[in-house]
Amino acid sequence: MLRCRFGRSKAIFGGDEDGHGDAGGHGEVHWSYHGADGPEHWGDLSPDFAACKSGRMQSPIDISAAATGLLVGAPGHEIHYGESPLKILHNGHTVQLHYAPGSSMSIEGHAYDLLQFHFHAPSEHTVDGKPFAMEVHFVHADSHGALAVIGVMIAEGAENAALAEAWAHMPAHQTDEETVANVSVNAAALLPPDGRYHHYKGSLKTPPCSENVRWFVLSEPIAISADQIAKFEAAAAPNARPVQPLNSRLLIGPNQS
Repeated sequence: MLRCRFGRSKAIFGGDEDGHGDAGGHGEVHWSYHGADGPEHWGDLSPDFAACKSGRMQSPIDISAAATGLLVGAPGHEIHYGESPLKILHNGHTVQLHYAPGSSMSIEGHAYDLLQFHFHAPSEHTVDGKPFAMEVHFVHADSHGALAVIGVMIAEGAENAALAEAWAHMPAHQTDEETVANVSVNAAALLPPDGRYHHYKGSLKTPPCSENVRWFVLSEPIAISADQIAKFEAAAAPNARPVQPLNSRLLIGPNQS
């Protein structure tokens, strides 16, 4: 079981997570990442999707180093991840791994259970306007259904052994969940050593784009190989919503000391 505590941080002022939204769509309304039902049209596809068009706290956003502000101490945030049987599916929008009960993150002593993690290519969050090759999102919910999501950027580099089994069983197209016998996955192995993060209040990044999701975007990327990136891209990419305005939200960024 991994236990890690996020570092202190400084505040930055700006001028279904997908466990719900990405879990196979919302009702019978079809949406996608391109064309007439792509992101710029989501808010018009259904009244339930209105926040995609009119919401003021939408995700993803650009993480801008130029937007600096007040230095504050972040409250305690801890991650408690163990292993889980490999349960994988392609929901038509992404490749997603469902997680067994027992893993969680704690925010100010409040527990959020890890439900699933999934991938996007290119990354949805950008850093100073530049995307990474991919991004992985770890989706958590508390006992009332409130969501907290950890985002980790993925850069091209060495092959990532922690993803070998998942990639070996990756569906090439939309499928139901498959539980792979005698194979486990450890989400902790996909977290970088540096626990610094940017935090902001955002939304689901897919319809219905519901807001008040707590986002933690880690500062350090992990690496996967070009072949691993290409395999995901062939199965599900591009599947990234464009960045949304920060508006008047507070963005908390990592302390550089």
